[in-house]
Formats: sequence, C-alpha cells, structure tokens
Amino acid sequence: MIAGIATGAYDDVRTGTNRTRQRGAIALVFATVALLLTLFAPLTSPAGAEWSPPSRVYIEQTGHTLDQVFLDVWRDSGKEASYGYPVTPEITLDNGHIVQYLQYARFEYWPEGDAEGRYFHIGNIGEELRPISLPRSIAAWNSTGEPKQSARSEESLRMAQAWLPVTNSAIEFSSRFVAETRHTVSGEFRDFWELTGEASYLGNPLTEEYESGGVIYQVFERGQLQIAPGEGAQMVPVGLLLAEKYGLDQSPVAQGDVPMYDEALFVPPPEPEPQQIAIAAGYVPGGGEVWIDINLSTQYMIVYQGNSPIMQTYISSGKAGFETPTGTFRISLK
Repeated sequence: MIAGIATGAYDDVRTGTNRTRQRGAIALVFATVALLLTLFAPLTSPAGAEWSPPSRVYIEQTGHTLDQVFLDVWRDSGKEASYGYPVTPEITLDNGHIVQYLQYARFEYWPEGDAEGRYFHIGNIGEELRPISLPRSIAAWNSTGEPKQSARSEESLRMAQAWLPVTNSAIEFSSRFVAETRHTVSGEFRDFWELTGEASYLGNPLTEEYESGGVIYQVFERGQLQIAPGEGAQMVPVGLLLAEKYGLDQSPVAQGDVPMYDEALFVPPPEPEPQQIAIAAGYVPGGGEVWIDINLSTQYMIVYQGNSPIMQTYISSGKAGFETPTGTFRISLK
C-alpha cells in the first residue's frame, strides 16, 4: 500500500484490479516518491525474470531427445562422459514405468515412487547380462558335447564362473571384497570404481574379472567395465547393447522445434543495469496534480503530473503473506 509523508494533507487512493493509484497535493510528490523508492527497490526488467531454461533438448550425436528429470540427471551427473547419449526415445512399459536407453545406462522413472519415495532410478542393466541359468550353463560347458580343453569351452566356463560369489580363501590381498554382492574388485577396475563413486555410480560388482577375446571384463549392477590390450579401464556401452538385444527402435527422431543441446541454453541472460531515474525530474511547480500509479502485475511505478509521466521505475511490492492489496484506499498524511 502506498503511503506519503507531509503535513496538512489528505490523500485519496484509488486502485483497479491490478493497479494502485494515489492522488494527492503537488507538494507531496517529493516526500511520497522518496519513501516509495526506499520501500520498493528498483528491479530489472520483468523480461529477465520470465527467462527459463528448456525442459527438452535434441541430442545431435544420436538424433534423440532428453527431457525433464532425465535431462536434469544427465546434465548434473557428467552428461555423455557418465551415461553416453540417448539411443532410444522414452518407452512406457506395461507397469507404467518410463525408461530410456542411453549408451551406458538406462534411465527409469517410476510414477508411483519406491518405498523410499524416489521416482528416478538408474536401471540395473548389469543384472541383465547374467546367464539365465548359471549352474546349468556351467554344467553344459563341462558336458561331453565338446572337448573340455577347447578354447571356447574354457573361455565360456570362466565367464560363467565369474558370476559365482567368491569364498574367503579366494580373496587376494590386493582385492577389495564387497560384502553386498560377495565379489571382489581390484587393479584398474577397482581404481575406476572407487574414483567414480563406487556403488553410487556403477553399483556393486556382480562378477569377478574374466577374459573374453583377449579383453578383460567385469560386470557391475549398473554397467560393465573392460580393459582392452594397451588401454585402461573404460565403460562398455551396455545400454546400447541391450537396446540392440531387445530389438528397440533406435531410429533418429525429427528435431522439430526442440532446441539443439548446448550448455549455453541453461545460462540465464545477464541482468540489465538498474534504471537510474531522478526523482520527479519533470515536475513543474503549479503544473497540475501529482499522482502515482503502481501496476502490481508488471511491478512498475509511474509518477504523473496531470497526464504527463515525470518519473518511472520498476519496484518490488510486498512478499508472500504480505501481498499489496488492490482496491481504493484513503490515507491520511501528517
């Protein structure tokens, strides 16, 4: 609500549905405006306040989009370095869950939430690499159908046995035992796992190290690591491999009006310099009645003398619980 300070005056304040108007004697303008500028600090243009980052972006590298919570997690957690690029559109499952496959992960949204109230999850895609029937697989590779000492048989057997929990006697001194899954992690795999957040990123190990085709692998709850000859530990694109295994559509989608991803899209524009306006710069003694108009919708104040604006500026009126009311008011000035 507008108030003025002066002597021997009586003000009539009229307000529309979105405006507050004060009419008073010309002699009150300096004191009234000075008080208003003290109460209502000048603001920047509302255009800056209306800015918001996009909720959906187009990923040029794979021709797919990321939006809302999936986009937020991707940006906040390392982007393509952590999860790769999306390789499928969002997919709604029969249980209502929404999933999207990325090169190294599967993002999941559970509309009903889990027992802890979480709605977003990183899928346990490492579990989906587990042999369907592990004991039967081991028995089959030890059958008489193929020479037990063939390279294929031994490699397949080592890969299947890697899923079996280890015993205390099998734990090496340099290994770290993870009790939750009863597996160990060591060497470069251990370094990678620990440096990237351990269980919070990849989850816990589901296998021991095993070799296949000259490459060393280890499976974790949310992914898989590999060490190729002459290279260090790096992520296997399990999300992409599973999308191919399940026959999911990976065709690029049309960009339409979705903005191409660029981190600059999420940087707010610079705020303009506050407008510096001299108090009653255009006031003319004897030039007519002075009144003040505050538009609560745009948070803008204009001081008039007669029908001519003599000062204007952005203001900030009220706050939650103390909103400036609209209507017609009468106030006494002393």
